[in-house]
This record gives sequence, C-alpha cells and structure tokens, in this order.
Amino acid sequence: MPASNGGASTTLAIIAGWGRFPFAVAEGARKKGYRVVALGLEGEADPSLAQAVDRFHWTGIARLGRMVKLLREEAASIAVMAGGVRKEGMYSKLRVLRYRPDLGFFRVWFRGLTDKKDATLLSAFASFLEEQGVRVAPCAEVCPELLGPRGPLAGRKASEEEERDLAFGWGVARELARLDIGQTVLVKERAVLAVEAIEGTDAAIRRAGELCRRGGFSLVKVARPKQDMRFDVPTIGPLTIENLARAGGCAIGYEAGRTLVLEVEATAARASALGVAVVGLAEDDVRAIEERHKASVSLAREGLGAYGAAAKAADGSSS
Repeated sequence: MPASNGGASTTLAIIAGWGRFPFAVAEGARKKGYRVVALGLEGEADPSLAQAVDRFHWTGIARLGRMVKLLREEAASIAVMAGGVRKEGMYSKLRVLRYRPDLGFFRVWFRGLTDKKDATLLSAFASFLEEQGVRVAPCAEVCPELLGPRGPLAGRKASEEEERDLAFGWGVARELARLDIGQTVLVKERAVLAVEAIEGTDAAIRRAGELCRRGGFSLVKVARPKQDMRFDVPTIGPLTIENLARAGGCAIGYEAGRTLVLEVEATAARASALGVAVVGLAEDDVRAIEERHKASVSLAREGLGAYGAAAKAADGSSS
C-alpha cells in the first residue's frame, strides 16, 4: 500500500506504451491511493491516458534523461512499465532521427551490455532508473488482480483436441520464451503454424490465419522461465480474443499467475460471444492433459485387438 507523508500519497509513475494496459494500471493504482503520473511514449501511448491520471507528460522512448527529469519533478518514487512498444521502427534507417536519443540513453546502451535482447535492455533501463532513486516495480505489486487465474476463464470449455494442442503448444512456447524469441505460439493438430517474434502477438495470429484458412487453431502464451515481472509480462485482452476469432482461432491457453488479463469482464464477454475457449494453465494441467491423451490412445488400441497390439509393439521398437 502507498505510504502517506503529511497527507500526500506516494507518487507512482507509469511509463506508458500502446494499448489498454497503462489504463488498467492507472485505475488500479488510484484505487489504492497512489497519486499517478504518466510518461507517455511518443508514437505509442494513447493521448486519452491523460484523462485517467493526475499528471501526464510526453517523452521519447530514447529520452531517458528527460524521463529522469520528469520523475524528479513529480517526486515519483515508484515506476511501472506498462504497454507495448512497436519494435519495427527500431531497425529503420532513420532511427536516430526518429528517437532522438539523449545522453541518458547512451549511458544505458553502452554500459557493457552482453546483447540487445529485450530482457537485457529493459533490465539495464530499470537499473538506470533505480540509480536515480526511482524503484521499478512489477505491475502485479500494484495491480495483482490483473494476473490471470488458473482454470477456465471464459467462453466454452476447450475440446479434447484443443486441449492436446494447448499441451503441445505449451512445450514449444516455453522453449521459445527461454530463447527470448517470443512468448506465443499458434498450433493446430500438434503442428506449429506461427511463432511470435519481434512483430508481436497480433501479427503472429494473422499469419496463422493466412496459413490455416480452415481455422480451428489454438494460441498458447507463456512467460519466460526466469521472467522479470517488472516488464514484458505476457498479456491478453479483448483485442486478443477478437483477433484470434477473426483469423479462425478457437482456443487460448495462458500461463496462470504469470500472464496479465486486461479488462477481464470484457475479455470474458468477447470470448463467450465469439466461442473462444480461454483457460489458465500450469505445468500440472499440461501433464494431466498429456496423461489423459495417453490413456485414451491406449484404450483405443485395446479396442483394435491384434492391430492395436501390433501398433503398440511398433511404438515400443521405435522408441
């Protein structure tokens, strides 16, 4: 809970990218008594966020010196990073002119980073802010209610076929996240249709729909094995449901307790209206799905008599 000092509540700053996530953090933080200011990233943040916070300032994504100046002026002692950043522009020819990096940015960029992965850069950025006296907090500390629960969240119950796809996709997505490529995979009939990389989840969904015109595929989203919950936390919301349904997808499995579900009521309503199964998964759930599948295969083989025994023997000899 925010501490008070002579009647003045603690100031929390939201470093805001695109999407509804900054709005959700602002709402949750204000309910808990924080004074909320937002530093909106130019070209990313929604201007209407200014109506949801106590103070709003625009800043460039590479203007770290300006961010520190604003945080000090607002006496912000805590910051939360919320919202997306479109990464395609980071590789444009005119990126220096577009982002106008300042000295603070170069202090982070050249401080001996071993690579330029998202997690590495964001961790360096957080360390830079903390050196200036601003603690970067995980959004779950401020808004724990945003973390998606375990079990069915909305929509219809996933079919056995969809559950098998979700279990298969779980293992692929975990490896994808471990390699810091992305956190989302789309699968159908235990085959990978699309993986998320720098283009983001929505683009991966569209690609899956283009590759599988008959639809019926599933999406799995997980956190990194050593996910820093201060930033780049996997997220779903109403728009995820709509985009998946539009592309032909039918089910979503997210990692429970480590995935943000934005506008949960609207997400549930869209899932129900569009017939999309949404379920929070844990490792135990995935193992249970796999065990049920093995049991059903074994039962089916028994029903085939000698043919089933031959198939089982063939499996044993090839393993």
